[in-house]
Amino acid sequence: MKKMNKLLLGMMMMTIASQTLLLATGVEAAPSELDVRMTSPTVSNTSQFLMDEGDPDINELQALINESRTQNLTTARATATATSSTGDIIASVNMREKASTSGKIIRMVKKGEKVTILSKPNSSWYQVRDEKGNAGYLSTSSKYIKVSGQAVGPDDTQSGSSQLPASSKVEKVISTGLTYLGTPYEYGSDRNSTRTFDCSDFVRHTFKEAIGITLPADSRKQGDYIKSNSAVKKSISSLNRGDLMFFGTYRGSKQSAYSNVNKNTERITHVGIYMGNGKVLHTYSKASGGVRTDSVLGNAWEHRFLYGGSVVK
Repeated sequence: MKKMNKLLLGMMMMTIASQTLLLATGVEAAPSELDVRMTSPTVSNTSQFLMDEGDPDINELQALINESRTQNLTTARATATATSSTGDIIASVNMREKASTSGKIIRMVKKGEKVTILSKPNSSWYQVRDEKGNAGYLSTSSKYIKVSGQAVGPDDTQSGSSQLPASSKVEKVISTGLTYLGTPYEYGSDRNSTRTFDCSDFVRHTFKEAIGITLPADSRKQGDYIKSNSAVKKSISSLNRGDLMFFGTYRGSKQSAYSNVNKNTERITHVGIYMGNGKVLHTYSKASGGVRTDSVLGNAWEHRFLYGGSVVK
């Protein structure tokens, strides 16, 4: 009896230790359906997001973080394609990570420098790229910047976007998505809020805000949408910038772990927006930092890729 009690006590201590480790590293287990229903009362139809990927297990998380640890948000923002507008800095001004005075300062852009204007998310801020390749946000005030050419307006999302060529729509989608870099991840996030996102919520909100297209609310239905409205692309090399990417279940970082996966029947567990050059814009866990960009070549993301396709025509 004493031996049995010691065994049970040992098992309990191991469980407590493992839970403490998870809390210390900021990793959560994927929530159950009941957990989601209890913690996400603002979503009226729970079934519309239950098919999204939850937080990855600790092995997946560590593998994914290791693959992109050196990546930084400044470089990611610089991948947005420029518009034809340029700006001459006429008084030194801070470049920030967000379109807000609360955004972290990236650097001081000095008088005499030139910047390329990527977008104008609102009347107070330009999204710009400087001559060093840094991207961020500057005040639109005429005391700081003199604009040459026509800057993108703060909102052509509904009627205006329908008149844009497909390439411009794609760039507007990606530049909009990049404004949410670092937004926290939440499984079963509120579809009416931008405070947090899960993978399909982020994709849905980005397309809706940028060009007025409302996609389905969960990743599997978004996959069905692509199959019904676009040519399905089975290889990453065939994807175009702005295409959706759909991924299956994580089975490890090695390609061999996916050798027996039937990608025609595999369940979709994740979705992101392809940026070109082997990069995806997405969100997948709390501990990974929220909305971010990652390489999808030569790693688990490539092995998990199922198919993709275009939303923008």
